Amino acid sequence: MYLCTKPGCLHANRSIVYPGHIILRLKQVLGQGSLLAYLVNMALRITEIHRVLKPTGSFYLHCDPTASHYLKLILDAVFVGQGGQFRNEIIWHYGGWTHSKMRHFPRKHDTIFYYAKSADTKYNPQSIEWSRDEYVSLRKQAIHKDENGREYIFDKRGNAGQKRYLDVALKEGRPVDSVWDIRPLTSSSSERLGYPTQKPRALLERIIKTSSNEGDLVLDAYCGCGTTVMVAEKLGRPWIGIDITYQSIGLICQVLEDTYGTSVLQNINLGGIPRDVDSARALANKKDDRVRKEFEKWAVLTYSNNRAVINPKKGADRGIDGMAYFLPRFNLDTPERYVFQVKSGAVHRNDIAAFNHDRERERAQLGAFITLEEPTSSMRMEAREAGFYYHETLERRLDRVQIVTVKEIIEQERRIEVPLNYRTLRAGAFDSSSAQQMGLF
Repeated sequence: MYLCTKPGCLHANRSIVYPGHIILRLKQVLGQGSLLAYLVNMALRITEIHRVLKPTGSFYLHCDPTASHYLKLILDAVFVGQGGQFRNEIIWHYGGWTHSKMRHFPRKHDTIFYYAKSADTKYNPQSIEWSRDEYVSLRKQAIHKDENGREYIFDKRGNAGQKRYLDVALKEGRPVDSVWDIRPLTSSSSERLGYPTQKPRALLERIIKTSSNEGDLVLDAYCGCGTTVMVAEKLGRPWIGIDITYQSIGLICQVLEDTYGTSVLQNINLGGIPRDVDSARALANKKDDRVRKEFEKWAVLTYSNNRAVINPKKGADRGIDGMAYFLPRFNLDTPERYVFQVKSGAVHRNDIAAFNHDRERERAQLGAFITLEEPTSSMRMEAREAGFYYHETLERRLDRVQIVTVKEIIEQERRIEVPLNYRTLRAGAFDSSSAQQMGLF
């Protein structure tokens, strides 16, 4: 979901229009089920986003054909019902290889709904550069060359005609219409981060350029791997990204750092993550297993500087919550494994022994046992009995099993000592098949 606004988009208008009557009618058609639950969820969020959107703001919603017709009813109720405008149903056509034995037309497009909160919404027309053959075929005019060999046609207007040089005409391009041919990301795309619903940057760049200028605020309320954030940063737009998982936040921070350097992170405010031990404990003690899992992700990714891969095998992690790679020395091609385990409850000496066993099973040279509770002296003794590992680059011995507390991560900003050589999170943290192919899990 993509939203472009003018600076200061969050205002005090508290009026809310909830399209409840539409939901009730949809319930009669669809009955109870996951699709209705999704539509109720989206209705609430669309209503709230409309509330905070400035009158000059634009709203874009990407969806596939399974729910697009229902979502448009909700969007019409929220936007048009309050004086806004439906601007376009944009067809994102992405083509690609198709199996010849299908019993239906190949499904090769998604839908993007474009709404404006008012008639004053900003709109910057976009254009696509012509190909020479396409332009010449369309104009159906003879091609001439001047004394320098530069091609032109006679642009006839009224009774007069003037030279129109092809190189200028091609660059001016043709106006972008409501069908967008933008190639999707493939497994070999340089942009690919391993996130299953990642969109190409060209798609977001067209949206942001159309509905905002430099300095305008861009909000992505479901930012995922952060494509909108990256494009907004590139185009000089301040941005807000929202996502429910810390793994997404960690990925976005890493890609921003990779692209713009470490200084860019100093200008980012992270909300909704543990700031002290009490907030970390509150996150760890959530009743919802999915939310509680975010505590483990936060601990592993924060301690590893967003360089670890989270184990995607829910409920079957075999004692390993994350993994990363490091090089024992710079001239060695084969990396070594570093594993992580996170505990939020009471911990004992046998927890360390079990983790060390899991580390050996995974053939990892090093491991970090991250605990919310303070470790006992017997736990530290058990960790030391796991032995030492000599890191040639650092020229020092390291405990094979290191005990790290959440308090140290937050208050002392303790981070992993070993330089991790592989950007594992970017390589496929969100794709369990990719992780397995890399030998991560």
